[in-house]
Amino acid sequence: MRRRRLGDSDLEVTEVSLGSWLTYSGGVERDQTAACTRAAFDAGINFFDTANAYGDGASETAWGEILSDYPRDEFILATKVFFDTSHGSGLSPEQIHKQVDLSLERLQTDYIDLYQCHRFDVDVPIEDTMEALTEVVDAGKARYIGFSEWTPEQIRAGLEVEGAAKFVSSQPQYSMLWRVPETEVFELCAENGISQIVWSPLAEGVLTGKYEPGSPPPEDSRAASDEMGTFVKHRLTDETLEAVQRLRPIADEAGLTMVQLALAWVLRRDELASAIIGASRPEQVHQNIEASGVELSGDVLEAIDDALGDVPLTGEEQAPGATPGVKHR
Repeated sequence: MRRRRLGDSDLEVTEVSLGSWLTYSGGVERDQTAACTRAAFDAGINFFDTANAYGDGASETAWGEILSDYPRDEFILATKVFFDTSHGSGLSPEQIHKQVDLSLERLQTDYIDLYQCHRFDVDVPIEDTMEALTEVVDAGKARYIGFSEWTPEQIRAGLEVEGAAKFVSSQPQYSMLWRVPETEVFELCAENGISQIVWSPLAEGVLTGKYEPGSPPPEDSRAASDEMGTFVKHRLTDETLEAVQRLRPIADEAGLTMVQLALAWVLRRDELASAIIGASRPEQVHQNIEASGVELSGDVLEAIDDALGDVPLTGEEQAPGATPGVKHR
């Protein structure tokens, strides 16, 4: 599998990475978590992304146990801090120092390769957050830092704090159906040596084509789940689903699955280092990694845009974040 450098760091991550948001936090059984994680590792994926809030630490605990079977220098581990947990939330210095230690304990590791702010904390001065993150890096608990879903204003504020550790990654939502980061975030980050690690490149599974207009969601799908369905149901309009079905002949002609087409589409951007996938079965991992190295022609890209037509390519963010704004001390 192809690898790309993560921003200005010395980390080289695989173009396809494994995430654990709605799966390994309780969405699938423990043995499935282990099977998918091992399938990813064995298939060549070296980048694993989680967060302290996923299952209130359950995802970190699971991966700490499973990945302990592999040499630590053979994989890159990323986690996040901000959202509510039983031990608190936010990006205050107190929380950052407490939460990183808890994450290290659950992950059974001495260091985290990439420690990310899961959202921006508007209630904490940016200088305090950046100072604490810098202390985490200086202490060797994290090698690099990143952020997820920060606005351009918030990104600039973090970059302007003198003497702070440097961000190397941004983790926005990005897919054929959600193109907001293209507007400003991609360029701003590229100018500052920050790569994109994108989440939901399959738009919560909508771009797989498994949801058909006028039909109920498949029983084993995310949309059919009471717990997980809230994250995808807003996309299940006939307009969107009909447009997605128009992508199927494009994928067929290109010799790709719908999943591979969607992943190759996001990976066409040089600003990306990796696309995060979720998987509940090992075979999904193997299917997804086939997108690495696929280059879509100009004709295919034009056909994709034509197929999507007037479908809104922006919308409400799935994972709620803090409101925009920057607080200084």
